[in-house]
Amino acid sequence: MDIISHGLYGGVAFGRRSRPSYWLAFFFGIAPDLFSFGLFFILTLLGIAEHPDWRSGNHPDPSQIPAFVHALYDGTHSLVVFAVIFAIVWVIRRRPLYEMLGWPLHILVDIPTHSEKFFPTPFLWPISDIQIDGHPWSDPRIFIPNVILLAGLYLWFYIIRPRRAKRIGGR
Repeated sequence: MDIISHGLYGGVAFGRRSRPSYWLAFFFGIAPDLFSFGLFFILTLLGIAEHPDWRSGNHPDPSQIPAFVHALYDGTHSLVVFAVIFAIVWVIRRRPLYEMLGWPLHILVDIPTHSEKFFPTPFLWPISDIQIDGHPWSDPRIFIPNVILLAGLYLWFYIIRPRRAKRIGGR
């Protein structure tokens, strides 16, 4: 799934209480990709890391991506790692930070939308290396319903539902 869709899902699912809550949930929705690929992107812009060959129009060969990106991806795309960090934050705050749930939502959406050819989701790492061969999010069968679902969710939660509440409360 693309990083923006992850943020939008995180925001609409777990950040509807307030604007800061929305942006925090949006952040946690993009965090797994931001902390794995974002660092690599910055390093390639700075000329420190070698840019992979994207000219084929497909994903580059995963061997062109540095090992540290694969390691970060494993950790940031693991429900096990998320559970440990979520529990630590809960203990420190003495209450859960619900906006963090954008993170496991990201992982759950990635499981069926990543193929074994390019960064399959290691959702049980480090306990298990099981992965699912899904359909890439760029496939129109995934991409188009994704856009329609996001548009529908935002239309419902930010336009239709508030108007209904106002109409019902105004009687």
